[in-house]
Amino acid sequence: MTNNSIFKGAATALVTPLNENGIDYDSFGKLINWQIESGIDALVICGTSGEGSTLSDEEHKQALEFAYKTANGRIPMIAGTGSNDTAYAIELTKFACDVGYDGMLLVTPYYNKATQNGLIKTFTAIADESTKPCILYNVPSRTGVNIEPATYGVLADHPMIQGIKEANGNISKIVETMAIVGDRLDLYSGNDDQVVPLLSVGGSGVISVLSNLMPRETSLMCHKFFDGDIEGALKMQLDYLPLINALFCEVNPIPAKAAMAAMGYCENYVRLPLTVMEEAHQEKLLALMREQGLIS
Repeated sequence: MTNNSIFKGAATALVTPLNENGIDYDSFGKLINWQIESGIDALVICGTSGEGSTLSDEEHKQALEFAYKTANGRIPMIAGTGSNDTAYAIELTKFACDVGYDGMLLVTPYYNKATQNGLIKTFTAIADESTKPCILYNVPSRTGVNIEPATYGVLADHPMIQGIKEANGNISKIVETMAIVGDRLDLYSGNDDQVVPLLSVGGSGVISVLSNLMPRETSLMCHKFFDGDIEGALKMQLDYLPLINALFCEVNPIPAKAAMAAMGYCENYVRLPLTVMEEAHQEKLLALMREQGLIS
């Protein structure tokens, strides 16, 4: 962990309960309280899983305010404030800092396909305006661009860039990154099927989709590892793999929304261009959830 670490363990990349009228704040509040009461280590609000990219500017800010007030200082709170519009990302970041968030999650600019120099300048511009530590989110399967290890090496010098959420799937690249910045940036897995592997190369935890359904268990998997029970952590990683795979058989957060609806926490409603989970996929997901005792 670095000197300005935001959290250690599991942070839920929380879904945003929606319906045809907008954000369902009643369900949102219940979901946040359940996550905290279940022992989650931190929450990420309005990230990819929270459908931040299809919330209006007003909804995005209202959701951030509501979630922060609901959490009421009980756990670290991280705001998804990245965008492919750098000016908007700066605006959201300054807003979330003013609200009181403990950290920012900044996704690589999507669609634009910036060069590595462009990424350095973009993340630097946002971090320059942030009064809270920032986690860079690398997910090339969704954005079309990868943050290279040498680029992390440059960005790690910024005092407001604290960590990385790494979802490039290439463990060799991640090992290379940690060789360069492991003493300067906290590493969080962005893939639920690679939590324990990334902990083994110096990771500080996971920003998780699985923990929407299983907050206590996902946190426990990390803390078993930290406490030296590597075998126990690995067993959990492998036992949950079928469910993890089902949660990504369609693009996130489609399956996560279906799962949370089945557990009674929100409607199974996503905004276009996302659509609700296909029936065959949903049946398989629900069957795996029953095996884990999440639904009857």
